[in-house]
Amino acid sequence: MCWLLLFGRVIGDVIDHFAPSVQMIVLNNSRRILNGSQLQPSALTNMPRVEIHGGQMRTFFTLVMTDPDVPGPSDPYLREHLHWLVTDIPGTTDASFGREVVSYENPSPSIGIHRLVFILFKQGHRQQALAPPASRDHFSTRQFAAENDLGSPVAALFFIAQRETAARRR
Repeated sequence: MCWLLLFGRVIGDVIDHFAPSVQMIVLNNSRRILNGSQLQPSALTNMPRVEIHGGQMRTFFTLVMTDPDVPGPSDPYLREHLHWLVTDIPGTTDASFGREVVSYENPSPSIGIHRLVFILFKQGHRQQALAPPASRDHFSTRQFAAENDLGSPVAALFFIAQRETAARRR
């Protein structure tokens, strides 16, 4: 599935090439989100369920959800926009068991087609003193991972969304 991340320019724009070692399943209203799928923003008002399959209960993970196409894909000068940040997620559980550092913000693209990316990192230990970023805009997944000694991702997934017309939201 890494070829989809490469084809969708997630590898390159957001993260570097990596070897997936954990299965991450993202569910929206009990429906599985697949790499590269398209979702309507109105369907994403509730926080998705992110399950981690792999590791052990004593292994902890960090989840980042970001939009690298803000405000629009042709000129993403606010790249990246952080939608959600959860740390200390025990292996074999889901994100609700972790510590939410930045609360979930549902996507609301205004211009063009946006990629929404979930990136999972394996932590070396529990993140005791992780401070939230100063802003959701201009977030850098690479810089965040480096500053917190997270290394390369262990899983990633993206979907696309675009602005809905008023008629589609009804």
